[in-house]
Amino acid sequence: MAVFADEAEVYEYLGGVFRIGLEDPDLVAKLQPSGVVLRITYTDPDAVITVDMPNSELHTGAGNGPDPNIELFMSADTGNRFWLGKVILPVAMAKGDVRAKGPVSKLLKLLPMAKQLFGPYQDKLTAEGREDLLKA
Repeated sequence: MAVFADEAEVYEYLGGVFRIGLEDPDLVAKLQPSGVVLRITYTDPDAVITVDMPNSELHTGAGNGPDPNIELFMSADTGNRFWLGKVILPVAMAKGDVRAKGPVSKLLKLLPMAKQLFGPYQDKLTAEGREDLLKA
């Protein structure tokens, strides 16, 4: 069973972690020069999040935002487990749990910065009483 009830929850939590990151001036300063426009297409439930790192913008919904130069495809459950620190992206890609399109090496260089958001993501889930998502 999927951990998220609907698309709105995916945007609230998985989109929310990117919002937290885009509010951190130090993180934004590191992400902007990357040139990465990342689109993540989630399934179960279906949702699309585009993170425009050069312009520090987050877009939700299919067809919204600029064209990506890197795309990831995964279940929303895998996305949740990633932000809990339970998914190692290169391993998930090798196993086929996450599919990627574009210059993945650029994305892998950003992984250490993503890890800075694991704590804030878990704090948000805890604050909102979402133990169901924390146990995923």
